[in-house]
Amino acid sequence: MTQKIDLNADLGEDESPTGIARDIAIMDIVSSCNIATGGHAGSSESMRTMLMAAQTNAIAPGAHPSYPDRAGFGRQSLDIALADLATSLTEQLHAISAIAAETGVSLTHIKPHGALYNDAQDDPELAGLLAEIAARYRLPLVGMDGSIVQQKAYARKIGFIAEAFIDRRYTDTGRLVPRSDEGAVIAEEEQRIRQGLDLASGKALTTQEGSSLTVYAQSLCLHSDSDGALETAKRMRIALEQAGIVIGPVRS
Repeated sequence: MTQKIDLNADLGEDESPTGIARDIAIMDIVSSCNIATGGHAGSSESMRTMLMAAQTNAIAPGAHPSYPDRAGFGRQSLDIALADLATSLTEQLHAISAIAAETGVSLTHIKPHGALYNDAQDDPELAGLLAEIAARYRLPLVGMDGSIVQQKAYARKIGFIAEAFIDRRYTDTGRLVPRSDEGAVIAEEEQRIRQGLDLASGKALTTQEGSSLTVYAQSLCLHSDSDGALETAKRMRIALEQAGIVIGPVRS
């Protein structure tokens, strides 16, 4: 059986000319993208630009909502009432959905950003809220295999896309090492490529604690804001193709 993997990137987070140019270049490499919806980054203009570029490059565009935390780029957990978070996430999804409708682009998934993504993996209330919103838009959720997000998505009878990261270290529990910890982000490009190949082929990774861990993934995330992101994306795609792994979006 031919192995297949989706390559995704979080885009629309840097609205500088350099950031936009890099994001559009990355779209020529990945098979899906997650577009910032204004919570941690992004604007109506950047959403429109990214959606239209995704359509031009024939890749699957998704929404990338977050805690309402532009100052912290959505990377810190927020002490926010669930009702207030629901209002913010609904506004974010409404914004990108309206622009997608205007531009004739169909959204294909929802992937939470940063701290919201990590918090929701093991928090029934947050995971339930994300699944509720995703069900409203009839879109699959992206998250970690075996997480509560996955359970809530299935309970709502919506799709779920299991994701893993080529540039992040994992703990023995299968969760990401917090960015605040030393070594949480893999800086060496060769190590990123090796981890991406191991994830795509179902091989075990070495955790931060030194144990062996197998992470099931249908999609691999390439962070566009990592140093050398574009070059890493190019090399990752080439390495996967040379390994005989087909690259394409997940169809739920």
